[in-house]
Amino acid sequence: MEIRPATYDDIDALAVLFDAYRQFYGQPCDMAGAATFLRARLDHQQSTIFVAAVGAAASETLIGFTQLYPSFSSTRMAPIFILNDLFVTPDARQQGTASALLRAAADFARTQGALRLTLSTAHDNLAAQALYEREGWTRDTAFRTYNLPLA
Repeated sequence: MEIRPATYDDIDALAVLFDAYRQFYGQPCDMAGAATFLRARLDHQQSTIFVAAVGAAASETLIGFTQLYPSFSSTRMAPIFILNDLFVTPDARQQGTASALLRAAADFARTQGALRLTLSTAHDNLAAQALYEREGWTRDTAFRTYNLPLA
């Protein structure tokens, strides 16, 4: 397995994973929309995406991805990254893929001088919570998160 930054050549295969991730969170299938969304993030340099790939370069298969969005800490006046998406295909789970993607994200954020990575997950996503805690992530007990729906 190789963890590497996503490229434009990955868009079609990555869109399949991204759409499966969206469906996991209750969204309808939209392959064209997924590809368009990912391409736009790369076009505008609005996110960093890492993919987990297996197989030889010519016949490589993507089995997971994580997507990071840049942000900032105003109080600390420094960059942070939001780990917004993490997905591994069901047949590749429990093999260290998600851990490898999390470590790649952390390594990347460190090279960018980031203070921290932050993420949110569903309250009932216990498998993901266990993974994050195994990888050294800590649950925030100081702040509550609120959202204002706009659309």
